[in-house]
Amino acid sequence: MVGTALSVGGCSSFNSLGKTFFGGPAAVSGAKVVTGFIGGVAADEPRAATIARDVLAQGGNAADAAVALGFALSVTLPSRASLGAGGACLAYDPPAEGPGLGKPEAILFTSLPSHAAGGDRPASLPMLARGLYALYARYGSRPFGELVIPAEQMARFGVPVSRAFAQDLALVGGPLLADPTARSIFGPAGTPLSEGQMMVQPGLAATLAQIRVAGVGDLYQGQLARTLVDASRQAGGPLGASDLRGALPRVSGALIMRAGNNSVGFLPPPADGGLAALAAFAMLRRNPRDPAAAAARALQVASLWRAGGGDPMAVANSTATAAPLPPLPASTSFVVVDRSGDAVACATSMNNLFGTGRVAPGTGIVLAASPPVDQRPLLAAAIAYNPALHAFRAAVSGSGQEGAPMAVAVGLQNALATTQPMPVPVPDPGRANVISCPRYLPGARQLCGWATDPRGAGLALGSQ
Repeated sequence: MVGTALSVGGCSSFNSLGKTFFGGPAAVSGAKVVTGFIGGVAADEPRAATIARDVLAQGGNAADAAVALGFALSVTLPSRASLGAGGACLAYDPPAEGPGLGKPEAILFTSLPSHAAGGDRPASLPMLARGLYALYARYGSRPFGELVIPAEQMARFGVPVSRAFAQDLALVGGPLLADPTARSIFGPAGTPLSEGQMMVQPGLAATLAQIRVAGVGDLYQGQLARTLVDASRQAGGPLGASDLRGALPRVSGALIMRAGNNSVGFLPPPADGGLAALAAFAMLRRNPRDPAAAAARALQVASLWRAGGGDPMAVANSTATAAPLPPLPASTSFVVVDRSGDAVACATSMNNLFGTGRVAPGTGIVLAASPPVDQRPLLAAAIAYNPALHAFRAAVSGSGQEGAPMAVAVGLQNALATTQPMPVPVPDPGRANVISCPRYLPGARQLCGWATDPRGAGLALGSQ
């Protein structure tokens, strides 16, 4: 049995946010530079990580930085996090009177299918923009439009292709460039762009500018929505107008378990990589010398959940068996913490590398694939905190197909057991991003550290 205590708050949509969520215009204001400790960030793509660091340095909080990072990824790593992507985030605000009442809270914007008929490449509804706005609406502090500007500028004026994106392009460049719109962006000379070459995305820049000016809601029920519906048909992955309007993220309590003096919140289903990570972490707590058993348990719990759903704790405790999971799609992840101990940990996916492999003409949006239920990505992230001190301890997010839950479990175990964020790499094929503050935040900042997986092409940075 998995001897843990679970707390899952009731899910809700964001209807109560009214016209702000559905598309009010976003203001932009100037920013000041913060000196001293600003926090840290770790992500799989360097330029997006740098943008998040800059937001922290300009006085933004962890949610502001995470939102800017997410939009930046839609430009710099659209293979895994275009505007067409789905995902999930954990957010932690230490004060007990904050939005999460002093506990990590999940913003769930996992992929949803379109019910529009026709097409040869079924596409998922684009959830990233609404998911990021939901995170912002609940926890953000800077003007929303300000957080979209860096991504918009990179798309309009160009950004050098990072090693992380070049690796993805090299894997699927041939099939991807069969789509004329994708070829014009990712291989204008007839071959995939390579590391260091400039990538310009005018269609995406226009889409981001419209989101900045008219609000996120325009992508779901405004002029942008109408443009996207028409463009998706041309790309062979038709999206329905009514589906777009109803594509809302949800907020939920995290899955909570104790770990000594700390508690840990994991992403809850339908981001079931969090449930799998909880199961693996619980086993590692009992027997840290048997990571193979913990990895097997993680995948078994995920398979059980997908086979029948139900109460997450009951699934974590179950001794039943289920068929092995099929090959799973790629994802990407990131973590952010600010000077006050607010933290965000996210994972996103296109449900296939580059999703459907097609770009909706005129929008710059790479459409995410619409996979069968059993082939969803394992989105995994966790945040550790001290409930008595109302203080942040560590944040971990993972990727690596079936290795994502184990990446989070091992990354968390090592961060809590040492004074280093990532003393050793997590097991293959997993990859992790970690932030650790052994003496907690707010409070002792000197020992805080951040790390991205040394086998990847990401970046971890901040300031002491």
